[in-house]
Amino acid sequence: MEQNQLDRETFSCSICLDLLKDPVMIPCGHSYCRNCITSFWDEGERKKSYHCPQCRKTFTPRPELQKSTMLAALVEQLNKTGLPAVPADHRYAGPEDVACDVCSGRKLKAIKSCLVCLASYCEKHLQPHYDSAPFRKHKLVEPSKNLQENICSKHDEVMKMFCRTDQKCICYLCSVDEHKGHDSVSAAAERTERQRELEERRGNIQQMIQNQEKDVKLLQQEVEAINHSAEKTVEDSEKVFTQLIRLLQKRSSEVKQQIRSQQETEVSRVKDVQEKLEQEITELKRKDAELEQLSHTEDHNQFLLNYPSLPALSESTHSSSINIRPLRHFEDVTAAVSELREKLQDVLRDSWTNISLMVTEVDVLLSEPEPKSRAGFLRCSCEITLDPNTAHPQLVLSEGNKKAIVTAQHQSYSSHPDRFTYFAQVVSRESLTGRCYWEVEWSRAWIHVAVAYKNISRAGCGKVCRFGDNDKSWALLCYQNSFKFGHNDIWTSISGPVFSRLGVYLDHTSGILSFYSVSETMTLLHRVQTTFTQPLLAGVGIWEIGSSAKFHKPN
Repeated sequence: MEQNQLDRETFSCSICLDLLKDPVMIPCGHSYCRNCITSFWDEGERKKSYHCPQCRKTFTPRPELQKSTMLAALVEQLNKTGLPAVPADHRYAGPEDVACDVCSGRKLKAIKSCLVCLASYCEKHLQPHYDSAPFRKHKLVEPSKNLQENICSKHDEVMKMFCRTDQKCICYLCSVDEHKGHDSVSAAAERTERQRELEERRGNIQQMIQNQEKDVKLLQQEVEAINHSAEKTVEDSEKVFTQLIRLLQKRSSEVKQQIRSQQETEVSRVKDVQEKLEQEITELKRKDAELEQLSHTEDHNQFLLNYPSLPALSESTHSSSINIRPLRHFEDVTAAVSELREKLQDVLRDSWTNISLMVTEVDVLLSEPEPKSRAGFLRCSCEITLDPNTAHPQLVLSEGNKKAIVTAQHQSYSSHPDRFTYFAQVVSRESLTGRCYWEVEWSRAWIHVAVAYKNISRAGCGKVCRFGDNDKSWALLCYQNSFKFGHNDIWTSISGPVFSRLGVYLDHTSGILSFYSVSETMTLLHRVQTTFTQPLLAGVGIWEIGSSAKFHKPN
């Protein structure tokens, strides 16, 4: 086995430490893989100096490589034997290691590189740097393959200086030659200065890391707080809703019980009267039978003798003149319960709006900035549906309550407290909170595109009812190819391109309301920064017969 391992070592390349592949012999007699020696000499191409990695013999010019036919045959035969490879000796330098520049033959790994000698040494050949006083002044660093980068390519001298003017390392000859008159210092001095800057930058970075780690910790605590608060609120809300459901169930049970009790009482009363009447009918039938029998008596004396003994008719205690009132029985109860349902629905709708607003106002971090592109706005797009109960009688809604048009004829709308009675206005069913974007396509002229609080006045012709004339609405007036913006009866003229479509962006939490003129591009017409205290409704006011406005969810 030892002989076989010796054979493998004999026919191994000292560069890659593996069996020779395409073996070639160089002039000194040592053999290598063709690719290994070619790559090794390619690295020395700059100096036009080629040497043997083992014996260090130098060749000029670069020798032509010739295949070693005998070695190739021997290696092929050795491969066929399937013998185990020689165990790796980790003391020797591999392709990725820095080799000792002093070792001859198979080189050991370098453990240090000297910046003065510009050479790398194994443990044995490094010893003089520890033993000899002159060598102890040399600068030793971790093994480096880049030592030659410290040599000036022009003067073949160690670059110990730094030119601040050209920001590059130079040698002493460079400083008195092409860098003469430049701001030059020793490389050590420049390193000291750069090291100071580096430490300062590191200090800044480490401070940033500490600050951001502190922020991360705070955010993690906030996540835990949000989760805890949300879980607690869900639990408490479920308890409240459960109590409400139980209360409704209790009231439902009580109403049912009262109805059944009253049902039993009234049925009992009616049946009691019915039973007595039936008894009287029986008695009357019996008397009628006696009278009939007497009427058929042929003996006049017997008839006259028996007639006085007939009982007199008594007045019925329950005469047929019983007056049954035209009752609806329990239908009035149903109406009362339905009225309660309507009231509860109104309360729940209003309360739900407030609850929803409270939920959306839970905003730990700053809100996102207003989108800068149409694609960004589309991510906030929302569906707007007009509420028929709010439409002025001259407004006709169509296309799924997305479009409103003014007509001369009043529509037969039912009376509703939410309806605008004087101004041709209508608002949405949806309450708007958070970030929303929608578009309104308008025709002809004199149209208000607006947002308003739900409690804006609806009845009458005062400014409290018209969009933009009060503190509960914000409106963009489109008229005669121009615009005006109004809030609380303060109107401002606005310039901008007039297209048939307007975009409206609302960030309720941040108090931002923006109007855009929309075509192939979006042009900002006006932006409002305020504080919204209630959910908003989208709305339009249309002032000319035949004019229309249609809401779109852009996509």
